[in-house]
Amino acid sequence: MNDFFDSALFTYAFLPLFIFLSRICDVTLDTLRIVFITRGNRKLAPILGFFEVLIWIIAITRVMQNLDNWLCYVAYAGGFATGNYVGLLIEEKLAMGIRAIRMFSTRNTEQIIQSLNTADFRPTIMKGTGKDGPVTIIFLLVRRNDLHRALQLIYLNDSDMLYTIEDVRTVNKGTKPFSKLEDSSLTQRMFQRQSR
Repeated sequence: MNDFFDSALFTYAFLPLFIFLSRICDVTLDTLRIVFITRGNRKLAPILGFFEVLIWIIAITRVMQNLDNWLCYVAYAGGFATGNYVGLLIEEKLAMGIRAIRMFSTRNTEQIIQSLNTADFRPTIMKGTGKDGPVTIIFLLVRRNDLHRALQLIYLNDSDMLYTIEDVRTVNKGTKPFSKLEDSSLTQRMFQRQSR
């Protein structure tokens, strides 16, 4: 077995692959940890941080023990880059959190408001004044997994509408901003955390 660890196959193939995969894991965990921190999840973030650092120590130790092997450097850097990509992909698939959509229109907005209500979104409408006259501002809170559906409705009703999208960290109690809010365990946990 020691012969295998001393072989060129291990040094120039398995070791760089191990470092590459380790970096993917630890950087992916780092990306997810940061996402959980920004979402206010104080329980899961430290657990991810523990495993992230543990994996990083193992990977960097192997690099430091093989400073004469340039493939380890490439594997370390490649794993870092790939880990960022994988972490963002996973975060996108999890679709956690809430988004605020702010729409600005100088046109008749009755149709889009009706479409949003029909689709069980709950828009808030405000009147404002812009450079060229009256403006209708439509404010909408959506769960992240409903964002694409909301944007499709906006585009179908007014493909030129100006809108902005922002992350929302917490939602306080009050008027229920979502459809079927009581079915969302995520949102219930957020409400419970706010009420403490």
